[in-house]
Amino acid sequence: MKQVKGYQKSAVKAASMTIVNPNAAGIDIGDTIHAVAVPGDRAQTPVRTFGTMSCGLDEIADWLQECRIDTVAMESTGVYWKPLFGLLIRRG
Repeated sequence: MKQVKGYQKSAVKAASMTIVNPNAAGIDIGDTIHAVAVPGDRAQTPVRTFGTMSCGLDEIADWLQECRIDTVAMESTGVYWKPLFGLLIRRG
């Protein structure tokens, strides 16, 4: 097979990645919703969306605890991360 910039022309192999923290979740912070993803084996629906008001933030923190998450990576545009960050710090 012909090589194209290090890849086989017929197929690109997926790179394997080592799991560094199996108890981590990712959160995409928005102005009207927050999308939260946990490992696939932690919840029947591993990606959920939540509102941004206090009740939605409490639901996020509760769900993360239920899923045994101890590390969170957040992606945010603007300052929308601050209320959730403060709540998660207070919740441990």
